[in-house]
Amino acid sequence: MTTITVETGINAPIELCFDLARDLGAHVESASFSDERLVEPGKTAGLLELGDVYTIEGTHFGFRQRFTTRIVELQRPHRFVDEMVKGTFKWLRHVHEFHPARNGTIMCDVLSWKAPLGVLGQLADFLFLKNHMRGFVSRKQFQLKLLAETKKNTT
Repeated sequence: MTTITVETGINAPIELCFDLARDLGAHVESASFSDERLVEPGKTAGLLELGDVYTIEGTHFGFRQRFTTRIVELQRPHRFVDEMVKGTFKWLRHVHEFHPARNGTIMCDVLSWKAPLGVLGQLADFLFLKNHMRGFVSRKQFQLKLLAETKKNTT
């Protein structure tokens, strides 16, 4: 199993950051660099709630891939967890945490997974997958930061 943790400071209230992170429209906007989009089955708009399922299709490593996940834990405004139901990985769990900070919020993503394809998958994980996942989450967090800070200044 591989785990990465990515943290980003956001100059916006914790409730705003939490709700943006579970807003499917903001999710698509913050991951647009990978051409992600929401598809059936599952929820395709609005705020994710406990038990919701959603499917994302995006391009990674030059291939179109689909990931279906379910929200298995939600404690507004501090934490929600999604787990892959169907997708490329053998197993994937994404913990989204939000902590109050002096200037707003610390958003922390903890992503854990087990790569497919046995030893070959472990090698791919070591050579490039872990770095790809860290870069993807970091870039997505940065986009959510921009959204939150812009939204905070317009409300």
